[in-house]
Amino acid sequence: MSQEKEIDFMGIRKFAGAVSGILVCVSIISLGLNSLQFGLDFTSGTSVRLEYSDTVDLGEVNQTLANSGYEDAVVVSFGSDREIRVVLPVDELTQVEDQASEAAVVGETIAALLSDDSDDVTLLGSDYVSAKVGEELAEQGGLGMLVALGIIMVYIAVRFQFKFSVGAVVALAHDVIITLGIFSLFGIEFNLNTLAAMLAIIGYSLNDTIVVSDRIRENFRRMRKGSPLEMVNTSLNQTLSRTLITSFTTLLVLFSVLFIGGETTQGFAVALIIGVVIGTYSSIYIASNVILYMKVTREDLMIPVRDETELDGMP
Repeated sequence: MSQEKEIDFMGIRKFAGAVSGILVCVSIISLGLNSLQFGLDFTSGTSVRLEYSDTVDLGEVNQTLANSGYEDAVVVSFGSDREIRVVLPVDELTQVEDQASEAAVVGETIAALLSDDSDDVTLLGSDYVSAKVGEELAEQGGLGMLVALGIIMVYIAVRFQFKFSVGAVVALAHDVIITLGIFSLFGIEFNLNTLAAMLAIIGYSLNDTIVVSDRIRENFRRMRKGSPLEMVNTSLNQTLSRTLITSFTTLLVLFSVLFIGGETTQGFAVALIIGVVIGTYSSIYIASNVILYMKVTREDLMIPVRDETELDGMP
């Protein structure tokens, strides 16, 4: 690709950095004020699983439950279009033992209620999830993300160079914070599926960042002329088609999951769609921006020359 035809990505690096800074600040403020709307996986509640003999009309089930006094019930598809899960919040002041024993009774009550309209409703199970278990899941999930970021930083520092590892971790933290911020701002439910999506976002964004970093290192070693900014720009243009094709095909799959995968996978799909878009952006403007800000040089990436004494000792 000729120099004239290259896109000047780094020409707006300061503007992109300012936009990212604003988005991160808004996300942190929203998380501090609104927190996340945790699903049943992280809060206390009763989950009732039911199976119908035919396709379930979720709107009709919601209406039946609302008319019977279960206005706070959440009905989602579960497994197939004939299986549903009814999520009911419970009173946290009630003893845990009572809640656990009442879960079975609630399940039978819901199954009997819905059987009034259909004789082919089977109760698959009824479980109680305590808030304590949810807190442990949230803590372990957050710890898992921090450990992943730490391991990634060490790996890239060894594989490339320390400045590259800082850029990669900043980009990953940027992706996770903004994704969580969007969930907080719009009140989207955050559950275990969403937590799994957050870990997948780290993996996806890291893969894209490593591809770009590898090309930057190669050009720093190969190109004899040009400033660091020009070499980073050239590297981004050389990897642009690969980045766009990968992101586009991934988004096709995720939108398919979003529209036809059922409500149980919607949070997972939404989180990954946001993560793919933000991750593609961050691999271009955040990781590369940090590398330039830390003043990476050709000497940082040169292959170390072996001593003559080491060469003499080789067979």
